[in-house]
Formats: sequence, C-alpha cells, structure tokens
Amino acid sequence: MGERKQTKRQLTEKIKSLYSRIAELEKVDAERTEVEETPKENLNRYKRIFENMEEAYFEIDLAGNLTFFNDASCSIMGYPADELMGMNNRQYVSPETAKRMFQIFSKIYQTGISEKILNHEVVRKDGDVRILEMSASLIRNSSGAPIGFRGLARDVTERKRAEESLSQSLEKLRKATGSIIDVIVMAVETRDPYTAGHQKRVTKLARSIAAEMRLSTDHMDGIRMAGQIHDLGKISIPAEILSKPRRLSDVEYSLVKTHPEIGYRILKDIAFPRPVALMVYQHHERMNGSGYPQGIKGEEILLEARILAVADVVEAICTHRPYRPAWGIDKALKEIFQYKGLLYDPEVVDACIKLFREKGFRFE
Repeated sequence: MGERKQTKRQLTEKIKSLYSRIAELEKVDAERTEVEETPKENLNRYKRIFENMEEAYFEIDLAGNLTFFNDASCSIMGYPADELMGMNNRQYVSPETAKRMFQIFSKIYQTGISEKILNHEVVRKDGDVRILEMSASLIRNSSGAPIGFRGLARDVTERKRAEESLSQSLEKLRKATGSIIDVIVMAVETRDPYTAGHQKRVTKLARSIAAEMRLSTDHMDGIRMAGQIHDLGKISIPAEILSKPRRLSDVEYSLVKTHPEIGYRILKDIAFPRPVALMVYQHHERMNGSGYPQGIKGEEILLEARILAVADVVEAICTHRPYRPAWGIDKALKEIFQYKGLLYDPEVVDACIKLFREKGFRFE
C-alpha cells in the first residue's frame, strides 16, 4: 500500500515536471516567433510611416536620376510613380535652378556634408511651379564610395505666396504712410518754412545716430517719420511768435511748449507702424524728468524720442534762430556732453559726438 502511494506521488511529480517543461518550451517558441516576426513588423511600421509622410523623400544617382521616392514626391511633382522613376532633375527644373543644384550637389559630393536648399523651384507635370525647402546628403555604398544623394523636401509654395502678399501689403502701407507724412510736411512748410527745414535736418541727424547705435530698420523708419513731423504741433502757434526776433516772454514760451501735445493729438489716431505719435509727444522730455509736457524720465521715454531730443538740441544750437545767430557745432556738442546722463541719454550722446568728431557728419 505504501509503495503504491509513493509510486503515485512520483508519477504526479513527473507529470508536473512535464507540464512545466512544456510551458518552458512554449515560452521559448513564443519568444523565438516574436524575435522572428519583429523585423517584419518593424519593416511594415516604417513602411507605413514612409508612405504617409507629408515630406517628399527621394534618392538620386550621381547623374541626377531619381532611383527611389515616396508617395509624397509623386504628389508634390504631379507625376505618377512609373513616370517619375528614372527622371533626371533637369527635366523638372529651370536651367538656372539646374545650375544651382549642380553646384550644391557638387559641394555635398566633395565635402560629404549635408546641405539645406531654400527656395528650390520645381515644375509639376501640369506646369505649375512649386517652391520647395530641401535638405540633401550623400549616399555611400558599403565600401564608403559615393553612389548618389538622398533628401527630404517640403512644399512651401503657399507659405511663400502668403509672405509675398504680406510683403506687398506692408509696402503699400509704407507708401501710404509716406504720403501722409509728405502731406503733413507740406502743410508745416507752407505755414512755417523754417520749421520744415529744421525738421529735415533733425531727421537726418537722428537717423544717423540710430544707425550708429545699430538700431533695427523698423526703429530707423519710425525715427524718420517722427523726425519729419516732430514739430507738427507748432502749426497751431501764431506765426509772429515763431518768427519773433527777440526772446519769448514766459507766456509766449508756455504757448510754444504746448506743441508736443498738440502734435500728439493730431497724430495719435493714425495707424503708423511705429509709435510715431508718442515719439512726437516725448521729444522734449529729459532723462531727469525736467522736460515737458509730461515730465517723464529715464526708460519711461521711448528710445526714439531720446534720440530725437539730442538731434533736436544739436540742430537748434548749430543753426540760426530769429532771435540769435548760429552758435556752432562745438557749443552744441559741449551742451549734450555736459548734460549727458542728466538731460540726455548717454548712449545717444556718445553716438552723436562720434558722428561729428570721427565720422565727419555735417548739416547741409
């Protein structure tokens, strides 16, 4: 009886061992199958990604013939795959573009360094010209010898057209703004020829200062516009006060001091691309807050207005006034240097002095 129980127990252990072994074998087989199928699955996954790419992928041989590409290439070029295969790049670009491409691919061949290619024009089968942005690199064989080129291309035609349209709109706006400025200058010049000449000279010096300070084109455009009309508010001041051959009384001077605010009120609703109205409003403000009409100081004052302030003072001292002769550039530069940091922006003063002392700037 005891022997039979022992034999039964041994048999049970053997069965358990057998099932365990079978499970191990099944696991090994499953892992082997997974290993065998993974490359295939990966290949299918990459194939789906490749086929669904929005960017065109292409390969060409050293002669420029297409040897491999994805569906996006066909979509961009407008050719079916069987027609596109083997086409030479000269068949779908202009002679000028073909020459440029030859130079770029020659550089890639010689250096082995990939290149970005902007504004690459191609002609679709239907004749429509498309603009592409591309990157291209060298293909080498297993021995390291160059055998062709591969690249990615994105169709940016619509974006470029939108940019061109925006650029044209901005140019129209600039011309319209320029026309507005010209009309205002003519009005001021008709009212007071002296003021118009003053504004032109201030504009020239202010733009030169801005250039010396390496300000952006936008800043310089704003300074040019504001400089030409910075004394626009004087159009409301009686001519006999502006041309008075003696020093002004306190009351008369108080009246003249209203011109920045009057100019601001005239200009504030015009949609200038830069804050021209504020520049006009602030061109008599000073760094320590002693200016007018707001009494603001330091960084509260627009940089363009700080530049106009220096140019305005230098021009005023250098040129004739109805109540005094011109005092000359030496006195003008002494004035802004003496009050640098107190009344006038130090960087602006340094740039102005450099223009006259080192760059030979002169008023006409």
